[in-house]
Amino acid sequence: MANAQMKSVAALFLFLNFCMYAIVLGIGGWAVNKAIDNGFTIGPGFELPAHFSPVYFPMGNAATGFFVTFAMLAGVAGVASVIAGINHIRSWHAGSLPSAASIAGIAWTLTLLAMGFACKEIELEVRNARLRTMEAFIIILTVTQLFYIAAIHGGA
Repeated sequence: MANAQMKSVAALFLFLNFCMYAIVLGIGGWAVNKAIDNGFTIGPGFELPAHFSPVYFPMGNAATGFFVTFAMLAGVAGVASVIAGINHIRSWHAGSLPSAASIAGIAWTLTLLAMGFACKEIELEVRNARLRTMEAFIIILTVTQLFYIAAIHGGA
């Protein structure tokens, strides 16, 4: 009975994580698009600014570029985790657990890294509402992804 309960808990976390990773990817895509459109223009006769950063994002602070980059990587790994998780939930046997658990672990570590940059971005303070939303989702995803990993291991 506990095995079936863990399957439904894992499915709930899987659905929740998919929705949040999709939102993170959407906001991250907006941030990257805005950075590309409004970034530095370097051409003939132009010099690099004194404190040029290749991950410059005009809407945040010094940590924004790193945060958005790693949040996008975590989002892609999270969606891959959902794909492997759906396969595992469908079959729910020990043979499908290693692939689901390994990509879930990778997604969690990337989300944990993005959470570190989110905390730094919060500390530096200058950011807009979309970035604050993305920070909140990354921090929540750090916990829910860990709970998902525990749920799929608990059902094994």
